[in-house]
Amino acid sequence: MTIRVAVVGATGRLGSVAADLIERTADLELVAALGSRNDYADMLGTDDEPSDVVLDVTLPAVSPDVVEYALDAGRNVVVGTSGWSEERLAALRSRLRDEPDRGVIVVPNFSLGSALGTAFAAAAAKYFDSIEIVEAHAATKIDSPSGTAVRTAELMARAREERGPVAAPHTDQRARGQQVAGIPVHSLRLEGIVAKQSVVLGGAGETLTITHDTTDSRAYAAGILHAIRSAPQARGLTVGLDRLLGL
Repeated sequence: MTIRVAVVGATGRLGSVAADLIERTADLELVAALGSRNDYADMLGTDDEPSDVVLDVTLPAVSPDVVEYALDAGRNVVVGTSGWSEERLAALRSRLRDEPDRGVIVVPNFSLGSALGTAFAAAAAKYFDSIEIVEAHAATKIDSPSGTAVRTAELMARAREERGPVAAPHTDQRARGQQVAGIPVHSLRLEGIVAKQSVVLGGAGETLTITHDTTDSRAYAAGILHAIRSAPQARGLTVGLDRLLGL
């Protein structure tokens, strides 16, 4: 079965990669590619070729409105936009409880390696008291910390609930980074970088560093395809590529 996809944010870096990928994939069809000048109604496709799934790769300030519009129109959604805080996710989760036939998949990072790196960090978090995250993206990335760093910190905190809070001294100093789920996160925005994240875990006499480095946007292809193919059957809210992969 062919899945008809509308990409909202198709003129952006990730959006253009996704639109091109969809056009080259036999079981997917690109029925709409929306930029900032398009009306939201364009994401619905046409009467002859209505969209089955909406892929949102816009901006943090725009994304919630895109998701709301798509759900109101009866479409399932894949969200590849950063900036979905726990508060936003909670509101979306609550809405979807009243719409059992609809589903939204929120993916902070479509890279398979990134999903694995986050899973490895969560597995290690329960064994170390000192943990910090350093993440780096291109200078054009608007939000910080990244959605991937937020997701990683939240999963690590959840994994170590029995052990207790991370040891994070001097958090009142701005140079110590932003606290996410009690874990300091440091964000770099530099030219020449696609995406990189290092989770540094420290213990007595040793450190463990789990690093994922994205060097090309092709790294997102497998995750984008997997999320889109999972979307028609999605129900409720699914957060993270790791959930789709069963990690």
